[in-house]
Amino acid sequence: MSSCFFDTVLVFIRAFLVLGVFLFAGCASVNDPNPRDPWEPMNRKIFSVNDSVDKAVVKPVAVAYKDYTPEVVQKGINNFFGNLRDVWSAINSALQLKGGDTVDGTMRVVVNSTVGVLGLIDVATPLKIKKHKEDFGKTLGHWGVPTGPYLVLPFFGPSDLRDASGFVFDIKFNPTSQSIKKVAVRNTLYGINAIDTRKGYLGMEDSLDAIALDRYSFVRDAYLQRRLYEIYDGNPPDQENDDEK
Repeated sequence: MSSCFFDTVLVFIRAFLVLGVFLFAGCASVNDPNPRDPWEPMNRKIFSVNDSVDKAVVKPVAVAYKDYTPEVVQKGINNFFGNLRDVWSAINSALQLKGGDTVDGTMRVVVNSTVGVLGLIDVATPLKIKKHKEDFGKTLGHWGVPTGPYLVLPFFGPSDLRDASGFVFDIKFNPTSQSIKKVAVRNTLYGINAIDTRKGYLGMEDSLDAIALDRYSFVRDAYLQRRLYEIYDGNPPDQENDDEK
């Protein structure tokens, strides 16, 4: 019996989280360690592998996609997956008891899925229906689950222990996984979404190399700051204490 892609990913991430907790906590130390990154030696190795795979495979495909796919098709694909993300965002807004955000997300999905032809056209944004980006990691943070150590996931990049755990739910319960049962179709959609997402980061490498003496540290710190900002809905505390989100 053939295995589903997302089931394989879930098993892999779960196993990786367990290994991270029980096997890598005692990794060799580094000079001037960041207290949020106790697994830095492991994380740096994974970061390096991810970077190599990206340069060899993912980035070239994303460049070809950007250069040779008609812009109207790219826009439609981006809108389509954005609509699917709005479904999951609305669910997580409800789990966080954000009534207004839940209504916004639901209205975006209804309008874009109908008038916008299954989400291919973003009708909701011109109508000034706000877009809110929520995921299960944010939901866990909303209810007080601590971030845990910084963690670089194979293939998926920067995360932390809480967000990596939430990512399992994001994959398992997102609309693509729930509604599309044919493995080949679902995997194709995952692949297109990944390439479309990577296209959005093209051109950032030169800027990153120009301003960062240590790319790993820069990406880590940027991720942690951005995530803190997102968890607190744009109003983070002046300094995050150990017992805070």
